[in-house]
Order: sequence, then C-alpha cells, then structure tokens
Amino acid sequence: MNKTSITHFIFLEFSSYLEVHILTFVLLSAVYAVTVTGNCLIIIITWADMALHTPMYFFLRILSFLEICYISVTLPKMLHNLLSNDKSISFGGCAAQMYFILFLGTVECFLLASMSYDRYIAICLPLHYTVLMSKGVCVYLTLASWMGGILIPLVNTTWAFSLPYCGSNKINHFFCDFPPVLKLACADTSLNEMVMLVSSLVITLIPFIVILASYTCILGTILRMPSAENRHKVFSTCSSHLIMVTLFYGSASFMYLHPKSSYSLERDKFLSLFYTVITPMLNPIIYSLRNTEVKKGLVRMLKREISF
Repeated sequence: MNKTSITHFIFLEFSSYLEVHILTFVLLSAVYAVTVTGNCLIIIITWADMALHTPMYFFLRILSFLEICYISVTLPKMLHNLLSNDKSISFGGCAAQMYFILFLGTVECFLLASMSYDRYIAICLPLHYTVLMSKGVCVYLTLASWMGGILIPLVNTTWAFSLPYCGSNKINHFFCDFPPVLKLACADTSLNEMVMLVSSLVITLIPFIVILASYTCILGTILRMPSAENRHKVFSTCSSHLIMVTLFYGSASFMYLHPKSSYSLERDKFLSLFYTVITPMLNPIIYSLRNTEVKKGLVRMLKREISF
C-alpha cells in the first residue's frame, strides 16, 4: 500500500524581490551557456586532434560530458523556477532528479580516481604505459565508473522515496537533494541517513585512497628528477586534475559526510550549488588555461578550419 499522500513538491523562493530573481536568472543562464559551450569545446578539440587521442584526454572527454549532464539535471529547472509562479516538481520528477544528481556525482568520483591512476602510470611507470593504459583498460575503467554510479545511488533514492510523505511538501533548497527531501518524510529517517553516510564513504573514500596513493608516488618521482624544468613540466600535467579533485571532493564531502548535528541549511545549499553548478563551469576553464596541449589542439583545429 502506498503511504505517500504528497504528489508533488514545491521549491521555496530564496528571495521575495523580482529584481533579484531576474539578476540571478541572467547570471545562471550565463553560467549554463559557458559550461555547456566550454565542455563541448573540450570534447570537440580532444576528439578532432589525433595528437590528443591518449588515455588522459579520453578520460577528459568523459569528464566534460559528465559536467554537461550534471549541470543540466539541476540548472534548467532552477532557471524555470526563478521566473515562473509554478515552482513545483512532481514526486517522480523529484526522485529522478535526486537519482541523477547522485548517479553523476558517483561516476565523477570514480572517474577522477581513474584519471589519477592514469597520471601515476604515465609518470611513475612510463615504459609500461601503453600496456597498462591500453584502450581496453580505459574502456573498462570508464564502464566500472558508470556501473558504480548506476547501482550505488539506486538504493538510497528508491528507499528515500518509499518513505511516507504526508506533511509539508515545501523543499527549502534549489533542487531535490537528499538531505532537504528526507527532512519532509513522516517517518524515522535515521537508518536512511546512516546508509547514505556509508554509501558516501564508499563513494568518496575508495577513490580518494586511489588518488592519494597515486599522487604520493607521483610526488616521490617528481622530487627525484634532477632537472627543475622537468619537475615543473611533469607537475603541470597533474595540476589541472588536482584542482578539479580539490573543488569537487571538497564541496561534495562537506555536503554528504558531515554529521546530522552539524547540519546547516544555508551552508549546504551553497555547497550543493557550488559542486553542481560552479564546478562544471570551471572544468573547461581550468583544463584549457592550464593545459598547453589543449591550447595547441585548439590552435591546430582553428588552422584547419581556416584553411578550408
């Protein structure tokens, strides 16, 4: 028997002033345009340039595609809510939005770990790179990341939306994230929160251990290099990835791994907005500005287009 009496949820307004809504709409529209355009450009450059058909840029293409999907799950609905009187979302739509947020976030965690493993092999075991990071290995790591993303959030989302929702249907958040939705349930959610905490630990801790171990070995290899120029060149190939890891893991970990006693609605709203909207926008900026090969690839692509 379905105990759920709520058929839809309503997002609360974060401001009562229309001018604030319009300004926010313009800013977020610009962020969305920059994010989609920048990440599409990264995909096109690394796909069109044969010199960039390496494991590192294979993973970067997947990451850029993920960022487009990630921001598209939340931002279009947020933009609609800013200028519309109807700020509701169906019960099923809310469940779908939550699932895809958790799904894409999980895939990104595992993919960032795969990218750090690729850098470890390239820097610490360069003679074995073509064997250990073959096309088959890259595809396997990508599929494993996607399978983990599909399966792990499914339990939390299904369980959360099988709870009875019979009270308030107003979500004090920008989208259907796990903590604010669970607060509306008319039942004890302590077990759900515990399972979510364990899932979050698995999703973040295992990739983090891989990333930490990889960069510990990379740092040791870099420090043993006699040439300062070589050290700088090798480290520059990792810096963009390190920045993305710090931004994504930092905000997501604070969001899902803190105890319930330290829950702060305003802080968590800001953090969730940061890792679902700002981080996807920064991905192409970081990789294009700090990556010489991507900039060279863009120049080569433009020259080919001009020559035609």
